[in-house]
Amino acid sequence: MLKKIISAVLGMALVFSAAGCSQTSRTSSKDLKVVCATAPLYDWTKNITEGTDSTDLSLIIGNGTDLHSFQPSASDIISIKSADVLIYVGGESDGWIRDALKETVNKNQQVVCLMDVLKDSVVEEEVVEGMQGEDEEEGEGEEEGPEYDEHVWMSLRLTRKSCKAIEEALEKVSSKDAAKYKANLESYDAKLSALDKQYEEMVKGARLNTMIVPDRYPFRYLAEDYKLKYSAAFVGCSAETEASFETVKFLADKVKELDPKAVLIIENSDGKLAKTVLETAGKSDVKIEVLDSMQSCGKDLDYLKTMTGNLEKLKAALS
Repeated sequence: MLKKIISAVLGMALVFSAAGCSQTSRTSSKDLKVVCATAPLYDWTKNITEGTDSTDLSLIIGNGTDLHSFQPSASDIISIKSADVLIYVGGESDGWIRDALKETVNKNQQVVCLMDVLKDSVVEEEVVEGMQGEDEEEGEGEEEGPEYDEHVWMSLRLTRKSCKAIEEALEKVSSKDAAKYKANLESYDAKLSALDKQYEEMVKGARLNTMIVPDRYPFRYLAEDYKLKYSAAFVGCSAETEASFETVKFLADKVKELDPKAVLIIENSDGKLAKTVLETAGKSDVKIEVLDSMQSCGKDLDYLKTMTGNLEKLKAALS
């Protein structure tokens, strides 16, 4: 159904952009129009372009909208078509952008698709022991190949690679600011690297190496970086909200076995499943900590600050 809605929006956008392709939305000829699909990408790019006067930076999916339920407007489509630099993940949630780019207005546009940049580092979504798989509706099965985990921003290491690709794209369209972009990237990369080392040290000293997440699990790349194991209720992009008895029991048994100080849920979760798991395990003293997956953030997101906060939450869950 979502594909049909997006196809209709694309059709409308084509009409509007065809009518106005001679007058793309710029305040001056000096403006560099940079469009980011999601908040983490926006914050990275804001740090890389800091101090440059010519950058017009905008965000498509923001203001509290969960990226999994976002539906683009005609103006969103026109915005990404006319951008000088377009930065998006390329996963299931913003995959509609690929269709929009088939009729781009800006023929010199630089596109950074993180799934393409990261290539071999991108992994498929997986259903591990105890996790509840999504119900497949029979009869409508459009087989589109494997589903890849799109939450690549949860890895500081993949973020560093992504930021390098963003900086290179910016250089290609604005060589006059190249030195500034490079200096900003170097500074930002040093901060990402330092935080990565803090995560490494924390994991090395932790009592546990398994995250228990009675919720959706968009943290696989975070776990991959530090060789952590995990037990969770649902995959990261799951629309499921009700866990089976078997899933609740499995997670409750894990809590009893590992005796963590805390279990983890994602932002905007009501925490009901986590409470049920802890009650089933008889562990009322175990805390419920929120690990922020940054899936519904706006322009005010500070990626480094959020990942630093996540470090403390993860430390509690592994202690």
